[in-house]
Amino acid sequence: MMSIIQIFTAFLAALGFAMLYNVRGIKLLYAAIGGLLSWSVNLLAGYWLHHEAFQFFIAAFSVTIYAEICARINKTPTTTFLPASIIPLVPGGALYYSMQYAVNSMLDEFLSKSLYTASLAIAIAAGILLASSIWKVWLTALNFLESGLKRYK
Repeated sequence: MMSIIQIFTAFLAALGFAMLYNVRGIKLLYAAIGGLLSWSVNLLAGYWLHHEAFQFFIAAFSVTIYAEICARINKTPTTTFLPASIIPLVPGGALYYSMQYAVNSMLDEFLSKSLYTASLAIAIAAGILLASSIWKVWLTALNFLESGLKRYK
């Protein structure tokens, strides 16, 4: 039951963020579904992977592929969907506690929580980067094959 609530709130968070950035029409729904997808994949990855950074990497990778597909379907930039879809993954709580430890001069806790936060942020960035790179290579290969087939017709 808790997972369903988390997934629903991820949908609402992505929806709100997309509305904040003036995403309109059906694109708003796609962006919100991206948030739902990102958190769902993160939770599912938690069943098999026991390191949260890997979970966040897999979730960011999958939602980036989703955003790329939605961008091609709607003929809009990927950034229409990706930022809102990634929002549920942002480690805001960990960052808050990092800063709280820093302000309270709790150096050991600050360093520990900051490294944890950085690992999650790096995992998200790496997932986006790898998925975008693979997507670009895939499109380039398809265009190359398509142009080669047209040449021989």
